[in-house]
Amino acid sequence: MFLESLSSTILLGKDFAKQLVPKSKVLLKGPIGAGKTSFVKGIAEGLMIKENITSPTFGLSHHYESGTIPLIHIDLYRLTNALSAEELFLEEEEEIENNQGILIIEWPELIMPLINNSWLIKIDYANEKGREINIYQPTDFKNF
Repeated sequence: MFLESLSSTILLGKDFAKQLVPKSKVLLKGPIGAGKTSFVKGIAEGLMIKENITSPTFGLSHHYESGTIPLIHIDLYRLTNALSAEELFLEEEEEIENNQGILIIEWPELIMPLINNSWLIKIDYANEKGREINIYQPTDFKNF
């Protein structure tokens, strides 16, 4: 699907949030600046989260509790060690199990073998401008 602007990416994320239930996992793949965090901002809006959504690139993980469903947003971009990425993922996965939250993972490549039954969102630059986005449902999920 083609998205013209940043605001359309956020709106799609907001609409997508309606499909998420407690314990959902969402994997976001795409190059730097493609709109992954903007998509998360839209999801947060759809979940009625009041906090400002920022990229967790340096903190690795942000927790948001103010919405209808708690949200944990992690970013594995800076991690090069699969074991470190797996430890962070397993910690946060346990947290969403306990608090009935949603887990969103940017740059999930290091941990994809551990994950099944999750949404996969691929965001990329379109040819001229805008973004191309593909959404794969948990039932479609295969090890991409």
